[in-house]
Amino acid sequence: MLRISPTRLATSLLAATALVSATLASATPVRAADAPVALARAGFGTMADGKPVEILTLRNAHGVSVRFITYGGIITAIDTPDRTGHTDDIVLGFPDLQGYTVDSAQGGLFFGAMIGRYANRIARGTFTLDGATYHVPVTAPPNALHGGTRGFDKHLWTVDGTATDAHSASATLSLTSPDGDQGFPGTLKVSVTYTLDDQDRLTLHYRATTDKPTVLNLTNHSYFNLGGEGSGSIEDEILQINADHFTPTDPTAIPTGDIAPVAGTPLDFRKPMRIGVHLRDSYPQLMFARGYDHNWVVNGPAGAAPRPAAHIVDPRTGRTMDVLTSQPGLQVYTSNSLDGAYAGVSHRAYRQTDAIAFEAEHYPDSPNHPSFPTTTLRPGETFDYTTIFHFGVQPAAPRHGQ
Repeated sequence: MLRISPTRLATSLLAATALVSATLASATPVRAADAPVALARAGFGTMADGKPVEILTLRNAHGVSVRFITYGGIITAIDTPDRTGHTDDIVLGFPDLQGYTVDSAQGGLFFGAMIGRYANRIARGTFTLDGATYHVPVTAPPNALHGGTRGFDKHLWTVDGTATDAHSASATLSLTSPDGDQGFPGTLKVSVTYTLDDQDRLTLHYRATTDKPTVLNLTNHSYFNLGGEGSGSIEDEILQINADHFTPTDPTAIPTGDIAPVAGTPLDFRKPMRIGVHLRDSYPQLMFARGYDHNWVVNGPAGAAPRPAAHIVDPRTGRTMDVLTSQPGLQVYTSNSLDGAYAGVSHRAYRQTDAIAFEAEHYPDSPNHPSFPTTTLRPGETFDYTTIFHFGVQPAAPRHGQ
């Protein structure tokens, strides 16, 4: 089985190992003596053409559950307990199918969706591959964003199999994207396997093959708020990112091609820092994006086993989450475009900074930057990457005198 071979960055995996050891040591997952994991399937409405949409639920005995639908591969809810054992949904979403289809029809903020063929931006919607030039619809002028006008988030996926055992439950969704879909070459067969285990880990395993050379970048676009869906801003959550470098952008969010150090910038999250500390600094990169919307170069080699990318904790609830990935980059986005136009499950309006997205992926506009890890996929190769979201709970600090 072949993988795309991204450029090996000269950074040590020792730093990544140290990060995950430290962060996981502070995150004590809720545990039970017996931890069966279950899977359920049900209807979730019908599309305008009458095709049924399913919702699948993965659940373990620790109070963790994950719900996702066959429309767009969308994760609609993730329930996890806080330090008192109270369970809340920690992703933004809608109570019914209409919320997601209306979002899609209006251009889309990609709530919980699977993104493809190309996650993130392609400059002016144009790239060259093997001497041929291809054009993708411009959806974030002047650039293409998240796969064109009808990306993978707007397709009905097929349940390609389910599995359960004593320690995990999983379901695989698949999709075939025809040659020329949104301007991309090659018939692409893609699958995503969602797995919840008894260690409170949600694993997303992406695989794809093609019959012609093409470019590919897959990710999930869940909006996380560890305080709970509809609870307000994530500015007080504490974030750590395992990255010494990032890819600076121009004012249209296209990388300049540089790989820049985070040291001395508001993007330096190598030590835990409150998200809001520099959020409103007059730093050009933050002003371009109206917050954080940047690709961090994750330390350690990509394409192998998932390594630590980020750790986040909500001090109020004690909920924690670790992000591990085999992808080369992590786009961190502080929901800068949420403007109150949508209300979610809580019936509260979603506004800027009400959530944070962790889009583990290749770098933006990689087809136009030969020095970046390649996103080219050729016949006979398999796109094969994994991202893990590990949920936990940080105990309350002892009171004085205890």
